[in-house]
Amino acid sequence: MTDLRLQAEANFIVSLQILSVAAVNEFELEQPEWLSFTNKPPEFTAKFSYGKIPAFEGTDGLKLIEGTTIARYLSSIGTKVNLLGSTAREVAIVDQWVHFAEHEISAPTQNMTGLIYGFYGPFNLETLDKNAERLVRGLAHLESHLAVHPTGYVALDTLTLADFVLAGVIFAAARVSLGSAERAQYPHIFAHYAKVTADERVKQYWGTEEFVDVRITEPKTFTFS
Repeated sequence: MTDLRLQAEANFIVSLQILSVAAVNEFELEQPEWLSFTNKPPEFTAKFSYGKIPAFEGTDGLKLIEGTTIARYLSSIGTKVNLLGSTAREVAIVDQWVHFAEHEISAPTQNMTGLIYGFYGPFNLETLDKNAERLVRGLAHLESHLAVHPTGYVALDTLTLADFVLAGVIFAAARVSLGSAERAQYPHIFAHYAKVTADERVKQYWGTEEFVDVRITEPKTFTFS
Protein backbone atom coordinates (compact mmCIF):
# COMPACT_ATOMS: atom_id res chain seq x y z
CA MET A 1 0.00 0.00 0.00
CA THR A 2 2.09 2.94 -1.23
CA ASP A 3 -0.53 5.58 -2.03
CA LEU A 4 -1.32 6.57 1.53
CA ARG A 5 -0.64 10.27 1.88
CA LEU A 6 -0.07 12.11 5.15
CA GLN A 7 0.24 15.86 5.32
CA ALA A 8 1.48 17.06 8.68
CA GLU A 9 4.19 18.89 10.59
CA ALA A 10 6.91 16.34 11.29
CA ASN A 11 7.16 17.18 14.99
CA PHE A 12 3.45 17.31 15.79
CA ILE A 13 2.81 14.77 18.51
CA VAL A 14 -0.03 13.34 16.45
CA SER A 15 2.33 13.00 13.49
CA LEU A 16 4.67 10.89 15.62
CA GLN A 17 1.76 8.68 16.64
CA ILE A 18 0.55 8.25 13.05
CA LEU A 19 4.03 7.55 11.70
CA SER A 20 4.62 4.97 14.43
CA VAL A 21 1.36 3.16 13.70
CA ALA A 22 2.26 3.15 10.01
CA ALA A 23 5.77 1.87 10.69
CA VAL A 24 4.77 -1.14 12.78
CA ASN A 25 2.22 -2.09 10.11
CA GLU A 26 4.76 -1.55 7.31
CA PHE A 27 2.70 1.12 5.56
CA GLU A 28 4.48 3.60 3.35
CA LEU A 29 3.19 7.11 3.84
CA GLU A 30 3.90 9.71 1.21
CA GLN A 31 4.56 13.08 2.82
CA PRO A 32 4.78 16.39 0.93
CA GLU A 33 7.78 18.69 1.01
CA TRP A 34 5.90 21.75 2.23
CA LEU A 35 5.30 20.56 5.80
CA SER A 36 4.50 23.79 7.62
CA PHE A 37 1.90 25.63 9.64
CA THR A 38 1.61 28.51 7.23
CA ASN A 39 2.42 27.64 3.62
CA LYS A 40 -0.32 25.15 2.76
CA PRO A 41 -0.64 25.12 -1.03
CA PRO A 42 -3.96 25.54 -2.87
CA GLU A 43 -4.08 21.86 -3.81
CA PHE A 44 -4.11 20.98 -0.11
CA THR A 45 -6.90 23.37 0.86
CA ALA A 46 -8.88 22.23 -2.19
CA LYS A 47 -8.96 18.74 -0.69
CA PHE A 48 -9.11 19.73 2.97
CA SER A 49 -11.18 22.88 3.15
CA TYR A 50 -10.78 23.33 6.91
CA GLY A 51 -7.04 23.61 6.39
CA LYS A 52 -6.14 21.56 9.45
CA ILE A 53 -3.12 19.29 9.69
CA PRO A 54 -2.46 16.44 10.00
CA ALA A 55 -4.56 15.36 7.08
CA PHE A 56 -4.73 11.93 5.45
CA GLU A 57 -5.70 10.71 2.01
CA GLY A 58 -6.15 6.99 1.35
CA THR A 59 -5.89 4.84 -1.71
CA ASP A 60 -9.67 4.84 -2.08
CA GLY A 61 -9.96 8.63 -1.88
CA LEU A 62 -10.83 8.65 1.82
CA LYS A 63 -9.86 11.97 3.39
CA LEU A 64 -9.47 12.36 7.14
CA ILE A 65 -8.39 15.02 9.59
CA GLU A 66 -7.78 14.69 13.36
CA GLY A 67 -4.61 12.87 14.29
CA THR A 68 -5.98 10.15 16.55
CA THR A 69 -8.70 9.34 14.02
CA ILE A 70 -6.02 8.85 11.36
CA ALA A 71 -3.91 6.71 13.69
CA ARG A 72 -6.92 4.59 14.65
CA TYR A 73 -7.89 4.11 11.00
CA LEU A 74 -4.39 2.96 10.07
CA SER A 75 -4.44 0.65 13.10
CA SER A 76 -7.73 -0.84 11.93
CA ILE A 77 -6.55 -1.62 8.39
CA GLY A 78 -3.11 -2.82 9.42
CA THR A 79 -2.42 -6.53 9.25
CA LYS A 80 1.04 -6.79 10.82
CA VAL A 81 0.24 -5.76 14.39
CA ASN A 82 -3.05 -5.65 16.29
CA LEU A 83 -2.99 -2.26 18.01
CA LEU A 84 -6.69 -2.05 18.91
CA GLY A 85 -7.40 -5.24 20.86
CA SER A 86 -9.04 -8.53 19.91
CA THR A 87 -12.27 -8.43 21.95
CA ALA A 88 -14.84 -5.78 22.82
CA ARG A 89 -13.32 -5.66 26.31
CA GLU A 90 -9.81 -5.09 25.00
CA VAL A 91 -10.95 -2.48 22.48
CA ALA A 92 -12.71 -0.58 25.26
CA ILE A 93 -9.60 -0.65 27.46
CA VAL A 94 -7.43 0.65 24.62
CA ASP A 95 -9.94 3.41 23.88
CA GLN A 96 -10.13 4.31 27.56
CA TRP A 97 -6.41 4.99 27.74
CA VAL A 98 -6.35 6.83 24.43
CA HIS A 99 -9.01 9.18 25.75
CA PHE A 100 -7.36 9.47 29.16
CA ALA A 101 -4.08 10.49 27.55
CA GLU A 102 -5.82 13.07 25.38
CA HIS A 103 -8.10 14.58 28.02
CA GLU A 104 -6.12 14.29 31.26
CA ILE A 105 -2.53 14.70 30.00
CA SER A 106 -2.68 16.37 26.60
CA ALA A 107 -5.45 18.90 27.33
CA PRO A 108 -3.75 20.63 30.28
CA THR A 109 -0.42 20.40 28.48
CA GLN A 110 -1.89 22.14 25.43
CA ASN A 111 -3.47 24.78 27.64
CA MET A 112 -0.13 25.47 29.33
CA THR A 113 1.71 25.54 26.02
CA GLY A 114 -0.88 27.93 24.61
CA LEU A 115 -0.48 30.27 27.57
CA ILE A 116 3.30 30.20 27.45
CA TYR A 117 3.55 30.85 23.71
CA GLY A 118 0.65 33.29 23.51
CA PHE A 119 -1.71 31.16 21.42
CA TYR A 120 -4.53 31.73 23.92
CA GLY A 121 -4.06 35.42 24.58
CA PRO A 122 -2.14 37.15 27.39
CA PHE A 123 -0.12 35.01 29.76
CA ASN A 124 -1.84 34.29 33.07
CA LEU A 125 0.13 32.54 35.81
CA GLU A 126 -2.97 31.58 37.81
CA THR A 127 -4.44 29.77 34.80
CA LEU A 128 -1.09 28.12 34.13
CA ASP A 129 -0.95 26.84 37.71
CA LYS A 130 -4.51 25.48 37.53
CA ASN A 131 -3.63 23.49 34.42
CA ALA A 132 -0.43 22.30 36.08
CA GLU A 133 -2.54 20.95 38.98
CA ARG A 134 -4.79 19.12 36.54
CA LEU A 135 -1.77 17.66 34.75
CA VAL A 136 -0.24 16.46 38.03
CA ARG A 137 -3.49 14.71 38.96
CA GLY A 138 -3.55 12.86 35.65
CA LEU A 139 0.13 11.95 35.87
CA ALA A 140 -0.25 10.64 39.42
CA HIS A 141 -3.07 8.32 38.35
CA LEU A 142 -1.12 7.15 35.33
CA GLU A 143 2.03 6.53 37.37
CA SER A 144 0.08 4.40 39.86
CA HIS A 145 -1.50 2.42 37.04
CA LEU A 146 1.79 1.68 35.29
CA ALA A 147 3.45 0.73 38.57
CA VAL A 148 1.28 -2.39 38.83
CA HIS A 149 1.50 -3.38 35.15
CA PRO A 150 4.75 -5.34 34.79
CA THR A 151 4.68 -5.49 30.99
CA GLY A 152 5.19 -1.73 30.90
CA TYR A 153 2.35 -1.12 28.44
CA VAL A 154 -0.57 1.06 29.41
CA ALA A 155 -3.66 -0.76 28.13
CA LEU A 156 -2.96 -4.42 27.38
CA ASP A 157 0.03 -6.74 27.81
CA THR A 158 1.16 -5.91 24.28
CA LEU A 159 1.80 -2.73 22.31
CA THR A 160 -1.38 -0.85 21.36
CA LEU A 161 -2.46 2.46 19.88
CA ALA A 162 -2.83 3.75 23.45
CA ASP A 163 0.92 3.37 23.97
CA PHE A 164 1.75 5.56 20.99
CA VAL A 165 -0.85 8.16 21.98
CA LEU A 166 0.48 8.23 25.54
CA ALA A 167 4.08 8.50 24.35
CA GLY A 168 3.06 11.45 22.20
CA VAL A 169 1.38 13.41 24.96
CA ILE A 170 4.25 12.73 27.36
CA PHE A 171 6.69 13.90 24.69
CA ALA A 172 4.73 17.16 24.45
CA ALA A 173 4.58 17.63 28.22
CA ALA A 174 8.31 17.02 28.61
CA ARG A 175 9.05 19.80 26.11
CA VAL A 176 7.27 22.39 28.26
CA SER A 177 5.79 21.33 31.59
CA LEU A 178 7.96 18.48 32.86
CA GLY A 179 11.56 19.38 33.59
CA SER A 180 14.08 16.89 34.91
CA ALA A 181 12.84 17.32 38.50
CA GLU A 182 9.25 16.59 37.48
CA ARG A 183 10.25 13.66 35.28
CA ALA A 184 12.05 12.07 38.23
CA GLN A 185 8.72 11.90 40.07
CA TYR A 186 7.23 9.65 37.39
CA PRO A 187 9.69 6.80 36.77
CA HIS A 188 7.09 4.38 35.41
CA ILE A 189 5.70 6.92 32.96
CA PHE A 190 9.12 7.67 31.54
CA ALA A 191 10.04 3.98 31.54
CA HIS A 192 6.94 3.50 29.41
CA TYR A 193 8.04 6.31 27.09
CA ALA A 194 11.50 4.76 26.78
CA LYS A 195 10.10 1.29 26.11
CA VAL A 196 7.65 2.38 23.41
CA THR A 197 9.99 4.74 21.61
CA ALA A 198 13.00 2.40 21.68
CA ASP A 199 11.23 0.00 19.31
CA GLU A 200 13.49 -0.33 16.27
CA ARG A 201 10.55 0.22 13.94
CA VAL A 202 9.68 3.64 15.35
CA LYS A 203 12.63 5.08 17.27
CA GLN A 204 13.64 7.33 14.39
CA TYR A 205 10.58 9.48 15.08
CA TRP A 206 11.14 9.98 18.80
CA GLY A 207 13.79 11.16 21.22
CA THR A 208 14.49 13.15 24.35
CA GLU A 209 16.61 15.94 22.89
CA GLU A 210 13.75 18.44 23.11
CA PHE A 211 12.95 17.69 26.75
CA VAL A 212 13.43 20.76 28.94
CA ASP A 213 15.74 20.72 31.96
CA VAL A 214 13.50 23.14 33.87
CA ARG A 215 9.76 23.43 33.35
CA ILE A 216 8.72 26.61 31.57
CA THR A 217 6.62 28.97 33.70
CA GLU A 218 6.93 32.28 31.85
CA PRO A 219 5.98 33.62 28.41
CA LYS A 220 8.14 32.64 25.45
CA THR A 221 8.13 33.36 21.73
CA PHE A 222 7.17 30.52 19.43
CA THR A 223 8.95 30.33 16.08
CA PHE A 224 6.83 28.99 13.23
CA SER A 225 8.60 26.88 10.62
